Amino acid sequence: MSNVYIGVNMEFVRHADKSFEWGVEKAAELGYEYVEPMVHWGRELLSEAGYFHSVSMLDDPYRIKRACEKAGIKLSGLSGHSTLCKPEISTEYLKQAIRFAAECGAPVVNTDEGPKPVWTTEEEDHVLMRYVLKEAAAVAESRGIMIGLEPHQQYSQHPDGLDRIYELVDSDAIGINFDTGNSYLSGHDPVEWLEGVKDRLVHLHAKDISVQQSEDERGKVTGTPVGCACGEGVIDWKKVIEICKGLSRDIVFSVECGTIEQAERSISHLKGLV
Repeated sequence: MSNVYIGVNMEFVRHADKSFEWGVEKAAELGYEYVEPMVHWGRELLSEAGYFHSVSMLDDPYRIKRACEKAGIKLSGLSGHSTLCKPEISTEYLKQAIRFAAECGAPVVNTDEGPKPVWTTEEEDHVLMRYVLKEAAAVAESRGIMIGLEPHQQYSQHPDGLDRIYELVDSDAIGINFDTGNSYLSGHDPVEWLEGVKDRLVHLHAKDISVQQSEDERGKVTGTPVGCACGEGVIDWKKVIEICKGLSRDIVFSVECGTIEQAERSISHLKGLV
């Protein structure tokens, strides 16, 4: 039986207008064992001013490592979503995120296919994605970093589509970052879908969906940035935890919610089940 650990995606401090370091300290204060930072290319005004949590990959990766060590918290992975369908963006972005992860100590880099170009066909998009993943996997394999493919966009919104992307490249460095909320909103049973990918699971986005959002959006969207507090929505967390505890590897549940208050309620609920 494997262990299930509870972490939080740094999106929980998105609206707090604070720095990355502040957010890491807050996550530790709430009792989280892991954080999942978001990284970006170049420089971005709000992050540079300390009003947003994202970290530039032009910074020293040890900035992340030092912040986590100071707070007594670990890294579950990096949020490195990089539009796999657009290789002019994602090839170097994802390769850099993998190198960054290796240096700061994050075992997984999470991504998805992203919005597609308006002029490409489905077949062309899969060729483009194969190119990106082949290049990224070569960098990841030699560093022991996993690439977590997430159900989030037009092709990965159903199990067969996610499997097709996963099968584009034969690499031990490619796995699944399952998102409970995105899978539900796209119209599927997240527990059933999780059963189908559990042997490839390397990370899990613990995202709950409110009854109101479910009524408004289910079957109409492919995903959502963040959900409600875990335990206040439609996801069967007891069953999700049961599946993950039966795996051969430990899994971190990275809570994806939109406020500090939701993060606090989420960890309280999940700890009671784990």
